[in-house]
Amino acid sequence: LYVGAKEITLETRIMNVYPARQFSRKDGSQFLLRTMTVYDGDSRAKVKLWDEKANLPGIENLKPGDLVKIIKAYVKSDMKGNPIINVGSGSTVETNSASSNIPTLDAITEDVSNIKENQQNLVVSGNLDGSVRSTEFTNARGEKGKALQIRLKGKDGVIVRTVLWNIDESSIPKMITSGAKTRLIGVRTKMGQQGLELHGDEGTAIEIEGDTEIQPSVIRILSMIKSESGNTLIVGVRKDRKLLNISDIASVTEDLKPGDVIECTPSKIYGNSIILEGDSFVRKVDDKKIPTLAELRTKIKDVKPGDDTYCIEAIILKSPEKREVQTKTGESVSLAETFIEDDTGQIWLKGWRNQARLLESFTQGEIVSATGVTARAGLEGRTELFLTSFSTITRRN
Repeated sequence: LYVGAKEITLETRIMNVYPARQFSRKDGSQFLLRTMTVYDGDSRAKVKLWDEKANLPGIENLKPGDLVKIIKAYVKSDMKGNPIINVGSGSTVETNSASSNIPTLDAITEDVSNIKENQQNLVVSGNLDGSVRSTEFTNARGEKGKALQIRLKGKDGVIVRTVLWNIDESSIPKMITSGAKTRLIGVRTKMGQQGLELHGDEGTAIEIEGDTEIQPSVIRILSMIKSESGNTLIVGVRKDRKLLNISDIASVTEDLKPGDVIECTPSKIYGNSIILEGDSFVRKVDDKKIPTLAELRTKIKDVKPGDDTYCIEAIILKSPEKREVQTKTGESVSLAETFIEDDTGQIWLKGWRNQARLLESFTQGEIVSATGVTARAGLEGRTELFLTSFSTITRRN
């Protein structure tokens, strides 16, 4: 494959297919563009389908691993000089049911332990480590999006943080547990603040073992907070004292308050993350067996780094300080931190970005209740507490 080639025909397999997008030319006219990634024995390539070719019959039904024949395409280069296959007015893409020597997806799937820097268009497998977290964000252009965050564990125990931006979540099972076998199709490696990461986008396909049936749960609401987008973020607890992060994106909990006990059949359960959508069932119930917030507070000496969520009550020893920190990528972000203590020990409590604002109104000597915080190993291996988008901090009356 070389830049400048015309009317080429090649047999290949699909890695991923992106949604079609509409763009504007300089003269104001509109055009459609869809991108695919294809592969053969030892290489991968991007394919651009222009205008009516972006919606060829059956194009949206193509799945990773499908054999296709690209007919009469031409090759141009991208900004980095890589060849891009273009399917324009005289070209087409056809499914190919013939047998082929091109490796299957299974044959090119790598264990996540083997990834290296600067790799693209990878097919990676591993086991889900911890929970699946879905968050919302607004990019620099003011556009809203979603990020699905997971950790993949490889055969040798290596754990890799993974972020999937704006992927189609409809392909994800409604109920997923930690340890589920997972495969990501069409991801790249990126060096993050804590080491090598995997990143995917709306073209990435994700395969996770899980169930389609969800059983109702009885949960006590411990705290509620509104996100930037207006969704309600809840920290809740079940009878087994397991803390849950609940995202209500359909306002089905708007008549409820902290302390209430609910029976709910959510739309999705990703480990300890629960998502309430329009088809979720929620009703208030009376159940004295569900622990209260006061019964769930953890002493500082018992806090351990990991996936657990904590509720802490402590006194502020050092008034919160807020500053701007530059990340490895050059981004400037807010960091607020305070030092707190209970009768068992002392610990740093920190908030990044939007969570930094949660600490601004507190001062030295106040007793606070922090609900929905997580713990990580910080500098010199010491354990530190971090606020999340679900966290709340209140003064003790």
